[in-house]
Amino acid sequence: MIQGAGSNVGKSMIVAGLARAARRRGLSVAPFKPQNMSNNAAVTEDGGEIGRAQALQARAAGVPPHSDMNPVLLKPESETGAQVVVQGQRLTTARARDYAALKPQLLPRVLQSFRRLAAAHDLVIVEGAGSPAEVNLRSGDIANMGFALAAGVPVVLLGDIDRGGVIAQLVGSHAVLDADDAALIRGFAVNKFRGDASLFAEGMRFIAGRTGWAPLGIVPHFAEAWRLPAEDAAEIVSRPGGALKIAVPRLNRIANFDDLDPLSAEPGISVTMIEPGRPLPGDADLVLIPGSKSTIADLAAFRAEGWDIDLRAHLRRGGRVMGICGGYQMLGRSIADPEGIEGPPGRVEGLGLLDVETVMRPEKRLGLVAARLRADGTPLRGYEIHIGRTTGPDHAARAWLDIEGRPEGAASADGLVHGCYLHGLFSEDAFRAAFLAELGVVSRPGYDDAVETTLDALAAHLERHLDIDRLLALAAPV
Repeated sequence: MIQGAGSNVGKSMIVAGLARAARRRGLSVAPFKPQNMSNNAAVTEDGGEIGRAQALQARAAGVPPHSDMNPVLLKPESETGAQVVVQGQRLTTARARDYAALKPQLLPRVLQSFRRLAAAHDLVIVEGAGSPAEVNLRSGDIANMGFALAAGVPVVLLGDIDRGGVIAQLVGSHAVLDADDAALIRGFAVNKFRGDASLFAEGMRFIAGRTGWAPLGIVPHFAEAWRLPAEDAAEIVSRPGGALKIAVPRLNRIANFDDLDPLSAEPGISVTMIEPGRPLPGDADLVLIPGSKSTIADLAAFRAEGWDIDLRAHLRRGGRVMGICGGYQMLGRSIADPEGIEGPPGRVEGLGLLDVETVMRPEKRLGLVAARLRADGTPLRGYEIHIGRTTGPDHAARAWLDIEGRPEGAASADGLVHGCYLHGLFSEDAFRAAFLAELGVVSRPGYDDAVETTLDALAAHLERHLDIDRLLALAAPV
């Protein structure tokens, strides 16, 4: 199990790289994260949803994503509450205080998923969440040491030198853990080093001396990490430089923003995340409104920023608008949530740029799907993950996709505004090329191939800088 001495130390990427490295050694590998918190979910072949990072790790391991790989997924809907997804399916919505009471009921299902994976594979690489040093959260823990102790899994602790204070991160973690938890940690590694790693040799010796843990290596900053899909919205970065300018308003509850990754990888495109407090830029060619876990609340915040006014000015200049999932819902005339699924029950006016209306329903549409462009039959694959049902004249007359025989999406009469529920469409080379050609950009094919190449490079990077033989030798039988 790879745990972190803090949040965002690079656990997800290290697990992905180790999974690819072990696969290249001929091992059957599966990733596992007992509990994750993310609105960037992936749909699995067994009809569930898991964190996007576990889907990438499964890809690195060469196995299909499965709901067992992330048995508890928390999807924040407000500052204090989140939807609780267990083994791929929605269980309930809970406030943070109430979730603590749920955790003892969840541990048996977490262990069930873990043991199924362990029985099916040579190796399971587990990713922790946050840090085990958050001892105030230790009671009832299922994400870090609580899981490791229950499952009998040895731990490697990862520190992040890029943020500074890595010695304190690691030695301090040892100092605050109780004896049983500390005994589970067998080794440590330092991540995101820049410069001459030999300069930190004395630091490694100091950490090993104070903790008794085996030093497993210093991993230099992996420059190609940006080519891999990010799970955390905090990791989204703007990619300037291309002639075509795409502006993406950063919604408070942004969800499934991996739709942006293939566009960011295009050399002819500049993708810019627009932070709250900034206007939508006047020189954007396309404004892309991504998914949201709380559409009505994010629409209110969108208006509070004045982005609705900016968006209408953008359209008057002849700019294009695309909305995906929650963004699609916002573009319509109204959004109704009569049962209060995402927040207080109610109905609000939408942006009115598409003549459609959305009603939230308890039944979630969740699955991998095959689709085609209605205009020319171009095939594409993607996934749906939404509770809204959207209908209206612009859908009836100008749906621009077919998903397994049913019309999907809507477009405005002038063709400047499009929306749909299909995630992952930009990952398809043929669709991305056709879409960008309309905007005057020649697409570079091979997005999926580039991800595979980057995973191979990441595995090679870890092989050079981590003692992987020693790390694999730590793995315990289940």
